[in-house]
This record gives sequence, structure tokens and C-alpha cells, in this order.
Amino acid sequence: MKVGIAGIGFMGWIHWLAYQKVATANVAAICTRDPAKLAGDWTGIEGNFGPPGEQVELDGVTAHSQIDALLADDELDVIDICLPPNLHLGVATRAMRAGKHVFCEKPMALTPADCESMVAVSQETGRLLLIGQVLPFFPEYAFALRQIRSGAYGNVLGGVFKRVISDPTWLKDFYSTSGAGGPLIDLHVHDAHFIRLLFGMPKQLTSRGRLRGEVTEYCNTIFDFEDSSLAVSATCGVINQQGRSFTHGFEIHCQEATLQYEFAVVGSEAEMMMPLTVFHRSGSVERPELGDGDPVNAFVAEIEEVSRAVATGVSSPTLGGDLARDAIILCQRQEDAVRSGGYIAVE
Repeated sequence: MKVGIAGIGFMGWIHWLAYQKVATANVAAICTRDPAKLAGDWTGIEGNFGPPGEQVELDGVTAHSQIDALLADDELDVIDICLPPNLHLGVATRAMRAGKHVFCEKPMALTPADCESMVAVSQETGRLLLIGQVLPFFPEYAFALRQIRSGAYGNVLGGVFKRVISDPTWLKDFYSTSGAGGPLIDLHVHDAHFIRLLFGMPKQLTSRGRLRGEVTEYCNTIFDFEDSSLAVSATCGVINQQGRSFTHGFEIHCQEATLQYEFAVVGSEAEMMMPLTVFHRSGSVERPELGDGDPVNAFVAEIEEVSRAVATGVSSPTLGGDLARDAIILCQRQEDAVRSGGYIAVE
């Protein structure tokens, strides 16, 4: 699978690192407007996980400064879009119409309508549209998804999901509906997608929270499903105390077991607040072995899934555009519920 990466920022760098570990994929081209990055100087790249950027060797990699040239590159099978979210719709649409499959970083787009347009173009062109909702490939979430899909713990009964950060003051457009989209679109979309995978699509939801400008800063949401016995909720947003820059986790209830996990960054140190723990109905407690904890490995597994989909021509049951679209719909309905204070139908 020959790939062209559009956008060499933090996510482009993480994808580049992951591709180096995938035997069935090869980065054949990149696209960036930055002359230093075109020459392989990626030392200025920083992010909230993984190693900082380095000087990279681009021998054998075509470096494009314009997106039109990347999309016209006949060597490429897949365009990997690591651009700002407001550019996803346009570049993905043009790539698919140029005959390329698309692997696009989350969030898929900023609105449900834009997501629907992307799905429609995929259907029209017969090109795969795969969205980088990487959370199900992180080991704790992958374990939970695998066990629940297998029925190993009986029927799933519900769960509580959490994703909270400190104020990302370095992102100028984080709270803009035309920029990053705010905490729900940029952050909660991970858990919205995972909830969609585990439980299907809710029929309605309600959210309580606070606004910052045009978007929700923080909220708690309750999801209602056709199966009224499911008890599912989520917390997402920003706190204005910078000492805890990130935390996420879950408690998932099944008939035969409860799964609990929480990770945080406190100060500048990563802390495992609760390693993935399985509380069995019998009273026994299990802590599964999950590997070395390198976050890049989740992106390796995600790209291997992309490679399988491209090789077979069959979309991924985890990364498909329809699922990512549904996650954006859930985020938008939560925005609506925070403003209205009532229940919002999910359509």
C-alpha cells in the first residue's frame, strides 16, 4: 500500500512513525507547505504523547508542496489526511474523485452534513473512506471491545466514559466551530465513536454543561437506547486548572464482569490511576497483560487495519466512515442538548 501523507504536523509525525513498523504499507509521498519539513527537518514538531519530531530521511519519498500535486501522484493508493479538520471534507472529496482511497484523521469533519457528504462521495466513487478513530486500538479499549463483542462476559449492561483535559491554550482555534470544533468535536468524538461501537446508536440524549463562546466547554451526557435497561453516560471537556493536562478512562458493566480503567497526566508525569482491571462475578480480580504501553503501537494496529481494508476492498468494521459520521452526529446532538437543557432526538 503506497501512501501519501497530507500534512506534517504532530499527527502526520505519529503516522510516519507508525508506518515504519507496518510491513504492508509504505510512505511514498508527503505534502507540506513548510520548506524545512519538505527537506526532512521535523525537529520542531511536538505533541502530548510520543517522541518529539526528528530529522527524517526522505530518500525515495516524493515531497510535494501543493495538495494538487499529491492528489495527482499516480504512485499512490491512499491519501492519509493529517490536516486541520476544516480541510478534511475538501481534500477527502478531491482525493476520492482522483481515484485514491482515503485514511483521514479524526474528527472526520466539523458537521454531520460534511460527514454525510464524504460518505456519499465514497459510495459514488467506490473508494474507501476510513477515519482515524484510533481509540479502539489502544490496548485497554481494544481488550474491552474484543471481550464484549465475543460475549465472554455476557451481555453488556452499560458504562461510564471520561475524557477531560486542561485548557489547550496553545490552540488558537480550539473553541471555534470553524477551527478545531471545541471539546466535543475534538475530544469527546473518541468516546462517542466507542459508545457507538459498543451499544449502537442512541435514540435520544440529554447533556448538562457550560459553554465557552460558541461551543460546550464541559458537559455530562446520558444516552438513551431502544433497550431501556442500558445505562450509558459520558463526561467530557476542559478544566481550567493546568496541573492535570489529560485524563481518560471507563467503567463498563457486563452481566459477568465489570471493566475499569483510568489514565492521567498529572503535572508532566503520566500516571496509571487504575490499570485495566476486570472484576469477575465470581469475586476474582484480573489485570490483563497489555504490552509495553507505547502509544504509537495503537497507530500501528490502526494502519494495519487500513492496509487490510485496502487489500481486500472491504471497509473496516471499526474505521468506516459511517461510524465516524455517527460519532460526529452524537457530538452535535450533545451541543444542542447543552443549549436546550432538554432531551434531543438522535436522527
